[in-house]
Amino acid sequence: MSEQKNLPHIESAQINTDDLMAKYDKESAFRRLEGFHGKLVVVLCIVWSCFQLYTGIFGAFPSTLQRAPHLAAGMTLVYLLYPAFGKAGKTIPWYDYLLALACVGCGAYHVIFYKELLLRAGAFTQTDVVVSCIAIVLLLEAARRVVGPIVAGLSTIFLLYAIFGHYIPRAVFLFHAKFTFKRVVCTEWLGTEGILGSPIYVSSTFIFLFLVFATFLKASGVGDWMTGLALGACGGSVGGPAKAAVVASALQGTVSGSSVANTVSTGSITIPLMKKTGYRPEFAGAVEAAASTGGQIMPPIMGAAAFIMTEFIGCSYGTIALAACVPALLYFTGIFTNVHFEALKHGLTGIPKDQRPVVKELLKRGWYMVLPIVVIIALLVQGRSPTLAATWGIGACIIVWIVEIIREERKFDAVRFLKMFLKCLEDSARSAISVAVACGCAGIIVGVVTMTSLGLKMAGGIVALAGGSLLLTMVFTMLCSIVLGMGVPTTANYIIQATISAPALIALNVPALAAHLFVFYFGIVADITPPVALAAFAGSGIAGANPMKTGFNATRLGIAAYLVPYMLVFNPVLVLVNVNNDPTWLFVLLVLKAIVTAIIGMMGIATGFTGYFRTNCTWPERIVLMISGLLLVDAGGVTDILGIGLFLGVYLIQRFRSTKAKAA
Repeated sequence: MSEQKNLPHIESAQINTDDLMAKYDKESAFRRLEGFHGKLVVVLCIVWSCFQLYTGIFGAFPSTLQRAPHLAAGMTLVYLLYPAFGKAGKTIPWYDYLLALACVGCGAYHVIFYKELLLRAGAFTQTDVVVSCIAIVLLLEAARRVVGPIVAGLSTIFLLYAIFGHYIPRAVFLFHAKFTFKRVVCTEWLGTEGILGSPIYVSSTFIFLFLVFATFLKASGVGDWMTGLALGACGGSVGGPAKAAVVASALQGTVSGSSVANTVSTGSITIPLMKKTGYRPEFAGAVEAAASTGGQIMPPIMGAAAFIMTEFIGCSYGTIALAACVPALLYFTGIFTNVHFEALKHGLTGIPKDQRPVVKELLKRGWYMVLPIVVIIALLVQGRSPTLAATWGIGACIIVWIVEIIREERKFDAVRFLKMFLKCLEDSARSAISVAVACGCAGIIVGVVTMTSLGLKMAGGIVALAGGSLLLTMVFTMLCSIVLGMGVPTTANYIIQATISAPALIALNVPALAAHLFVFYFGIVADITPPVALAAFAGSGIAGANPMKTGFNATRLGIAAYLVPYMLVFNPVLVLVNVNNDPTWLFVLLVLKAIVTAIIGMMGIATGFTGYFRTNCTWPERIVLMISGLLLVDAGGVTDILGIGLFLGVYLIQRFRSTKAKAA
């Protein structure tokens, strides 16, 4: 299917997206294998995807019988696809074949001796210790190759802490009771509280199936169709290409949970259009990066960490997706208003009518494209499991795909469809590799935290350091999440923060859902926060802009992402948490009131940052607008009245000034 079939008259950037992804996204720097090596990897990927689809349709296997093969498959593919050092080649060295076989052996150990391991129940043998050590070393090296050295290093530090932490003086809060080497390594690999714990459980069930869904959704042309809708709907307005980028990225959030992948796929179309209509390259790249980063918080399909959140909080994924709707609205509203006022300030026009898609024609031709997303939303709202929702969503994608092929070619070539189907299974498995390995390493950290009670100790330490202040605790947690997110994927970042930082917020009576979304958001915004702003750097590559300048512009545009989490904590109604058990009618009114004031607050901050409202702002006006926005972040009635009063005051002053200028 043509990649741009739904985007008439639009030229995409003349860039090599594969090279760009490999440069800024470590998991994309894989070997381009040929011959036997390539065919072997393809077969393994397809087998892995088929295994996951089978368990999604007929039910998951018990505990480690589901999780160990899943992780072993991901680790095996890491050694076949990712080099230990240097540039990726086109063949696989003999030692990587041996390491891959060792991964298969470690996974098979769980399957072959499943009953024996259950019956021994902690009475580990010497063979158990050897296999566990090999598996842990293989996992750490796999993580270093595909996720990065920081994740592998953090996991190693936590393991060393579990083994040697009893040497820490008892007076220091990090001290813990002695654990033998055997207990630490065997608990991590052979139990369900470590590597094969909750993160891998979620990865081997919900996450993989949603990755398959995302792959099929994109292959069926839904992603291009949604981008076309965004360009058609927003492209003609002031600053149209940038607004289209924001809307398209929000829609693409249902297709891709990766900030970098979203930036590259959507940005290859929107960034050249922005530059063509007068946007500076740094600003064009920043708009796309900031908007694309929001894809991970966009329901119904959020980033992989959102699925893991279900295990930490103990609620359904539908509850989390529903709670994330208002924060996502605020995030994209903040970016959209920034873009709007920036365009007004510089007089940037939209895309000419003859160069943008016609929304009516796209809807008339492809109305059925929304079927997979409608199916997912309907099942999640009904309280069905994410596994069932993803499985039915994949089926809906296949139906849409078949309809598209028949409409384009006037016939159905079963052989060609089968080849494309298998290619999607291969791509799904490739996209799951880094998630599986990251979840495995995160499992090491969770296992150590559980074993040593480190989570409670760290939560107490953070609260004590903040002197019991909720605001300071939030600031410390934010800094930890952003710094950690600069070298750690969102999934692993969230798991670490959920076990260490989120409990500190919960200890200060913050609702669990708001606390976990707080750390989730700040793990995500690391992708647009310099000095390691990977999404912004990818956008700069397309725009031909300075990476650091693009990163700082993305931070300014995405300022909503730094404020929304605070709103969620101070005003839990934004995540639909009824703290005071108000009657339903009153709670609905409170939610609506919170949304309205928060949106006005976003506008106040956007106008303050861009320096333009009805006309150019003076510095005092900019300061007042930003203060009004910050006041509206708080849920209090007094702060809302003050914030709206200041906002209206600046509006009336500028209206008087602009009217006077026109009269003159």
